[in-house]
Amino acid sequence: MTKTKKDLIARISKVTGINKNEVGTVVNSFLCEISECIMSGNKVELRKFGIFYTKHRGPKQARNPKTGVAVKVPERTVPVFKASKFLFKKRSK
Repeated sequence: MTKTKKDLIARISKVTGINKNEVGTVVNSFLCEISECIMSGNKVELRKFGIFYTKHRGPKQARNPKTGVAVKVPERTVPVFKASKFLFKKRSK
């Protein structure tokens, strides 16, 4: 089952008793801060959860699977999330 940001805000609001609008402001601010940090090249480490960072990918030659035509993919920087070992241990229980 997929959870959306709206679902998370509703759940946090229910658990904490804080107004949904206030929770939404906090969640949006949190996500914007993470985005700004990783876009500027910094890592965001949340203990017992994981690390958000960016990774550089060099240019490469790829192939269009539909037509088989070779396509050049330019170099780019992509966002990455690496889950902590604690998160994996919690999931397997």
